[in-house]
Formats: sequence, structure tokens, C-alpha cells
Amino acid sequence: MSARFWRQRTKALPSISVLVMSMLLTGCFGNDEDWHGKNISGLMPELEFDLMNSQGEPVSGSDYDGRVRMLFFGFTSCPDVCPTALQKLNQVTSSLAPELQDEVLTLFVSVDPQRDTPERLANYVDFFGDNIVGLTGTEPQLRELAKRYRTTFGYDEPGPDGNYAVSHSSAIYVFDRDGSARLLIRPGLKAEEIRHDLVALIQDCLLYTSPSPRD
Repeated sequence: MSARFWRQRTKALPSISVLVMSMLLTGCFGNDEDWHGKNISGLMPELEFDLMNSQGEPVSGSDYDGRVRMLFFGFTSCPDVCPTALQKLNQVTSSLAPELQDEVLTLFVSVDPQRDTPERLANYVDFFGDNIVGLTGTEPQLRELAKRYRTTFGYDEPGPDGNYAVSHSSAIYVFDRDGSARLLIRPGLKAEEIRHDLVALIQDCLLYTSPSPRD
């Protein structure tokens, strides 16, 4: 699932040498095979929210501008989908070249505010690396954010012990440095494929060759 990001409209150039020079100046001329995630450029709104971080402080989407951001909905009691996804994202970010690791941030939005207090959320996200932020809010705030990105979540009936499961999307939304929605990552994507896409967004150039993962 891949698509073009830049669609340049140019007039025919009089010579090959001018074409090559144009490519060198722009630095990027990707094609439809450059992305591994699904291209959602122009299909989803920019990153915007008003929530609370794991320190109990109010934050907005613009507080994290300047980095490539991966937005993921989940909850700390999630038995499989959330830890699997967050482990993979931690693997991806930790395999980036050292100078690129701080250019990527994972935003984990808990849709279970009743149980996921700031302290519990902080302990949870800290387990999955440094470049991850835990976020939550009131249920209406979370419903609004989920609707903004065309997804939803729900709560099962509590069991005898009071615990309950939460249904939510497993998709990961990727936004560029400016907050524009760029990619949708689904669970089947391999870590190296996600890393390739992140490096391309960090460098803002689809022809960038990403470094090999570290051991």
C-alpha cells in the first residue's frame, strides 16, 4: 500500500542535463513504490488535540511540532495489541541512526481514562523507550479525537472482578514535522518497512537510504 507524496507539475525540459540538474537541486523525486505505509496525505486532518500528558499537564498537538509523530490509540491494560505495537515502534526508533532518534515521537493515547491515571500511564509508556508520550483525556475529548481520524473505541461489560476490555483501532497514524497526516501504518507492516518510511519523512526525501538496524 503505497502512493506518491509529491506530485510535481513541470513543463517538458529541453535537455537531459537540465532534468538531471533539477533533480539534484530538489533532492527528491519519489515514485509510487516509495512508501510502505498507506499514503493518507490530504485524506486526514492535521494533528490537533487538547489532552493531558502523563504528568497531568494539559497539552495540545502543537506542543510536539518539529518531529515526525506516530499517533496510536490504546490502553494500558491491553493484553496484546498495544504492547506488541509499542514494542515494534520502540524497535523501529531505537534502530534509527543516533542523530535521527530524537526526530521521532510516539504519542500513545489511552482511551481508558477511568483506569489510566497519569501515574499509571507514565509507568506504562516508560517501559517502551524514551521517545514516547502518554496522553489521555475525558471520554468526550477522546471520542472527538477518534472521530477526527475516522476511528472509534468501545468498552465491554465489566467482569466479576470489575475489569473490562476496551476495543480500539490497531492503526498508527504518522504525521510529519508540520503536523500534516502522511501515513497509516497497519499491524502487518514489518519494522524495517516502518523505519524506511520514518527516515524518508525525517529527511523529507523519499530517495534517502536508511541505515541498517543496529544489533
